[in-house]
Amino acid sequence: MEFLRPTSWQDALAARAAHPDATPIAGGTDVMVEVNFDHRRPGALLDLTRVPELAELSESGGVLRIGAGVPYARLIDELGDRLPGLAMAARTVGSPQIRNRGTVGGNLGSGSPAGDAHPPLLASDAEVEVASVRGTRRLPIAEFFTGPKRTALAPDELIAAVHVAPAGGPQQFAKVGTRNAMVIAVCTFAVALHPERQRVGTGIGAAAPTPRRAREAEDFLAAELPWGAPRPLPEPVVRRFGELVAAATAPIDDVRGTAAYRRHALAVLARRSLTWAWDEHCTGRQECA
Repeated sequence: MEFLRPTSWQDALAARAAHPDATPIAGGTDVMVEVNFDHRRPGALLDLTRVPELAELSESGGVLRIGAGVPYARLIDELGDRLPGLAMAARTVGSPQIRNRGTVGGNLGSGSPAGDAHPPLLASDAEVEVASVRGTRRLPIAEFFTGPKRTALAPDELIAAVHVAPAGGPQQFAKVGTRNAMVIAVCTFAVALHPERQRVGTGIGAAAPTPRRAREAEDFLAAELPWGAPRPLPEPVVRRFGELVAAATAPIDDVRGTAAYRRHALAVLARRSLTWAWDEHCTGRQECA
């Protein structure tokens, strides 16, 4: 196969335009496994590891811009205080070696319903910046996934970055796997509380054809939370939130788990994640004692 290795963003876009069938790789933690097992045989590989622009982190107008080539290890070390949900998810990815190589851009590009970075980005209303020689555009992350391992990328486009606001409130991420590390998720869940806007964000992974939000659960909880006078949450509210999250899924039976188990597990993860997030929001407040 042909191997392309641009050293600038403009060269990368030109290579993508000239070779729309090429498979982009950054860390290669997904693609190279498929190549090694002969599950994929692309006509060309477009190696983006030498494009410095993709490794940049910046902030402008109160929004973080995370280059598509930033590895999970840097997300944990450099953004853990501002994007705690994403950092929690990054800590569950693979091994230290994989976290040093794997990237959020690669996770998004794979389009996998089980991508660990997807739920916290959904819960945080992230946007995906994509580019080609024709120009740049930004997509709400909920519109980026179009099907199992399919995305809204045009054949000549590459993922440039992710845009996401720093956390305005507590965030949590929870994951069920067949073991504690080096595993594809059975299901994942993320929740983000936005107290200033009195809104709730959610993200569900590995329980539908694409990562998705639980919109009805978000609206229900936003109306029920005592934002102005925090106090312990009534058990019926927590339980109903879990039920609505489970109802938002469309899981399948596969080698990692059954559809029924995924629904049950997500209801549990939603209840736990909400409790952890609300407890954090209440910390130090007399009303929550």
